Amino acid sequence: MAANPQFDAYRLPEEHEAIRAATREVCDAEVAPRAAEADANAEFPQKSYDALRSADLHAPHIPEEYGGAGIDALGTAIVIEEVARACASSSLIPAVNKLGTMPLLLAASDELKRKFLPPVASGEAMFSYCLSEPEAGSDVAGMKTKAEKDGDAFVLNGAKRWITNAGVSRYYTVFAVTDPGKGAHGISAFVVDSEDEGVSFGAPEHKLGIKGSPTREVYFDNVRVGADRLVGAENEGFKIAMRTLDHTRVTIAAQAVGIGQGALDYAAGYVKERQQFGRAVADFQGVQFMVADAAMKLSAARQLTYTAAAKSEREDDDLTFYGASAKCFASDVAMEVTTDAVQLLGGYGYTSDYPVERMMRDAKITQIYEGTNQVQRVVMAKQFLKGLVKL
Repeated sequence: MAANPQFDAYRLPEEHEAIRAATREVCDAEVAPRAAEADANAEFPQKSYDALRSADLHAPHIPEEYGGAGIDALGTAIVIEEVARACASSSLIPAVNKLGTMPLLLAASDELKRKFLPPVASGEAMFSYCLSEPEAGSDVAGMKTKAEKDGDAFVLNGAKRWITNAGVSRYYTVFAVTDPGKGAHGISAFVVDSEDEGVSFGAPEHKLGIKGSPTREVYFDNVRVGADRLVGAENEGFKIAMRTLDHTRVTIAAQAVGIGQGALDYAAGYVKERQQFGRAVADFQGVQFMVADAAMKLSAARQLTYTAAAKSEREDDDLTFYGASAKCFASDVAMEVTTDAVQLLGGYGYTSDYPVERMMRDAKITQIYEGTNQVQRVVMAKQFLKGLVKL
């Protein structure tokens, strides 16, 4: 049959396949061999960061005009997926760099972008996102961190919790209350430098997974930032935060797909080699059903994630629904697939000598951060019932 260009939408363009191949090559050689060590030592994988930086994969989304690779949302999702396939902790390098800088890309002045994006693009600095607080997780509007005007500056006081790569990143997008009487409509966003006086960090959290990515509290004690550090307009922070998450939930979906794929790849290789009752474990129908289900669900999760990434690039009106659904579905699939991968390895799967137990632990967080999957279902339902989604 003759090729029909209209069907190109159902396969990746060559440029994106090239991005996958280049990322996998770097990850197989430089990232995957260090994943177990980063997990065991609970240390930031600096050598993996250096490898990603050398390949311009540490913040691939930064536009070329700011010194970045200028890779689109789909390409960035593929990068994160491939890094996560090798090491979930390392995948939070490109993912969180995007999370931290997305508010700037969406709403900041050109002056602010030109000041803070080039160091991220070059790899001199990383960027984190400070939204959650001890008493404000899913209830973002309940935040207590304040930013009070003082002349031509703002003074920040408060604390943020569950901040990924805190202490490693130099820059932070911080959301704080600027008008307490307006609720969610009284929140603003600022860029804070870790070298600003009054910024400090709590001890690293002891976590189930993604141990190679530090998670800490960030404290602001009379941190003074100029009005030129304001991201977007004053009191527009909540809107910016939600728009950001619409885009970056796609990256969590990609991370989840990558973790699941890494577990399935390892488990498939194992069951083909493992012998029981005189034949390969892969020859047993029960095992084949588990492998088939995992492959089928990962394929569906990947396609939904790529669809959401394309909508992110275009900023489609239904991105909120698709970002939430991709994140929710892919993370649920990743948890199921990694759990089944442990089962397929039997007793060996339960030991740290094999990577699937780490992947199972890493997968769990994808169901929680950037909005729990229960919250995602609320978001999806509201979008659908308001008629904002056409399926």
